[in-house]
Amino acid sequence: MTTAVAARTAVAARARQVTKAYGSGETRVLALDNVDVDIARGQFTAIMGPSGSGKSTLMHCLAGLDTVTAGRIWIDETEITGLKDKKLTQLRRDRVGFIFQAFNLLPTLNALENITLPMDIAGRKPDREWLERVVGTVGLADRLKHRPSQLSGGQQQRVAVARALASRPEIIFGDEPTGNLDSRAGAEVLGFLRRSVDELGQTIVMVTHDPVAAGYADRVLYLADGRIVDEMWNPTSEQVLDRMRLFSGGNPRTPAFDTQQGSVA
Repeated sequence: MTTAVAARTAVAARARQVTKAYGSGETRVLALDNVDVDIARGQFTAIMGPSGSGKSTLMHCLAGLDTVTAGRIWIDETEITGLKDKKLTQLRRDRVGFIFQAFNLLPTLNALENITLPMDIAGRKPDREWLERVVGTVGLADRLKHRPSQLSGGQQQRVAVARALASRPEIIFGDEPTGNLDSRAGAEVLGFLRRSVDELGQTIVMVTHDPVAAGYADRVLYLADGRIVDEMWNPTSEQVLDRMRLFSGGNPRTPAFDTQQGSVA
């Protein structure tokens, strides 16, 4: 871990008494219900839960992509709840990385140009030494001049991972980052995310419904009915699947996981 990263707090992001509601009156839906959570720096955290549990909403609120109804959220020591749009946009650009299910690569740019595009737009020069390290970590050194159409799905998502890492963000949020990949390509991308934590000191928060993906994480948080109801540390995919089965057969208020399809119902 770099000195700069070590000098920051041990918590990369945190939420206190966060509530998120949609609609009003009889149509009001409570997506998050008084959530408290700390995201440890330099760790890989997975967020799981049944459909409608609030897992994506929690990630979006932590990342500053959505506002909260009540409560407070911090990235490191910066409180993001209440920030004006311009300040929030700048914070996301400079301090947060994103990996989505869709690769979001520009087809006219090669891999290297796609990786450095956010920094180019911000008028920042990439740290060449760091960029080379990132490219090496995700195994793209021989693909930098290829355009997206010349890359497989797994390679395109690796470009997206490298793009998120290249600006040295304090935290990276991934929303089902392997959802559009087959099992082999998904395993490659998850392996690179794991290496970015172990070798580069990165902090990653990933929403997933896949127990295999969650098995790469240091910590797995389980949401149900807008609340964090359980967590596991250093789990195997089998342990995650067993816990999902426990939820499906346990709390009658918790919607069932579809453990046969690796998805949620």
